[in-house]
Amino acid sequence: MSKEIGITAKKAADLSEWYTQAVTKAELADYAPVKGFIILRPYGYSIWERIKEHLDRNLKETGHANAYFPLLIPESYLKKEATHFKGFTPEVFWVTQSGENALSERLAIRPTSETIVNDAYSKWVRSWRDLPLLINLWNSVLRSEITATRPFLRTSEFLWQEGHTVHATKEDADKEVMMILEFYRQLIEEALAIPVLLGYKSEKEKFRGALYTTTLEAMMPDGKAIQMGTSHNLGQNFSKPFEIKYLGKDGEMHYAWTTSWGVSWRLISAMIMLHGDDKGLVIPPQIAPIQVVLIPIYFKTEQSDAITAKARTIVETLKKEGIEAHADFRDQYTPGWKFNEWEMKGIPLRIEVGPRDVQNQQSVLVRRDNSQKLIVKDNDLVNEVKKCLSEIQSNLFAKAKTSLEEAVTTVTSYEEFKKTLDARGGFIRSCWCGSTECEETIQNDTGATIRTLPLKDEELFSKCVHCGKPATKVAYFARSY
Repeated sequence: MSKEIGITAKKAADLSEWYTQAVTKAELADYAPVKGFIILRPYGYSIWERIKEHLDRNLKETGHANAYFPLLIPESYLKKEATHFKGFTPEVFWVTQSGENALSERLAIRPTSETIVNDAYSKWVRSWRDLPLLINLWNSVLRSEITATRPFLRTSEFLWQEGHTVHATKEDADKEVMMILEFYRQLIEEALAIPVLLGYKSEKEKFRGALYTTTLEAMMPDGKAIQMGTSHNLGQNFSKPFEIKYLGKDGEMHYAWTTSWGVSWRLISAMIMLHGDDKGLVIPPQIAPIQVVLIPIYFKTEQSDAITAKARTIVETLKKEGIEAHADFRDQYTPGWKFNEWEMKGIPLRIEVGPRDVQNQQSVLVRRDNSQKLIVKDNDLVNEVKKCLSEIQSNLFAKAKTSLEEAVTTVTSYEEFKKTLDARGGFIRSCWCGSTECEETIQNDTGATIRTLPLKDEELFSKCVHCGKPATKVAYFARSY
């Protein structure tokens, strides 16, 4: 798998191999010495930074502040919320000694931060004047994932953000949950160009320790769903064991209501799988660290000065307009080699400048999403670049939206459910009786879980797809990563 030959796997034929090659050859990440861990390379990290910038802006504008909490969490803290502890214990890495000395209490390497955060909140929250308390964390967490790892998609350590807030009432917590869900939708659909289904998790699938969980679910080309983010109302399930109380305006002490929510670098994996093609990545302009790459083309030394000068001027002009532009002046590679490399890296727009372009005061624009070429006069270049980037962003979302709509199949019988799942996968829209027993039977039988229950109840159109009893909900099932 040498870098020079590019990506050899076909996405439609072998998505797994294609994905691995796309990640490593485009230099997003590499494998670490410890199984289950990856090295995030500068190009991959720059994409994560763009994701962070988009979300961080919304959070800060609504009063959320970033903080940092310790990596190690005492086992006793995890045990304070029993359901939460039971849900995470199988995935926890433990520290049991310091140097040569055994520790008196095991320390969990942060699988998530609810417990240590809420312990601090119990000291910080005293009265209604302290609320709401809105804190967000940008960190990494560790969850044991040794057997089936894949960069960005399933690793033992991953980067994410996790928000933790405290509110006076359930209504305030509900508003927070839905506001964050909308922030996530904006990030995923408008920046990453990935359409999602929004809804609630079932009782079985909700976050351990939550009152309820909301989710955003996307569909990948192989018919499997990806959970893109979640926002939870934790109710008083953490405030009671951690004694997070406040003195209300009524002079009485009340238990607070808390929320938590998060997205991870799994967003990058979905972007790769959904938008990429056999040439490599296709990165939406709004999230691309480099939106425009400029390739100078000359075959004689005497041509180089004029072409290089024009290229530098274009890059400087685009940067002044807020466009992330980069000129590739490397002499050790041919223009064709550079074309292939930057296409593999998914840069949205390429500008080519050769001798004829200098002479005619023009440039050649090449779109990554559809390979369309445009010859643009220098006076129109900035406007045309902005127009192309906007069209690429819209085109990627429209194409993905159509794929999502085509991936939803409505069924009324269990035979049809299983046949559709095996033949094409995707979201199976069906009616469900609300029974966890039915839900578990379907999962054990087919490998499909309820990915989401719509935020607004949809009209029932049959009895329960599995047991035939009266249905209570329309549910979207799928196999997932």
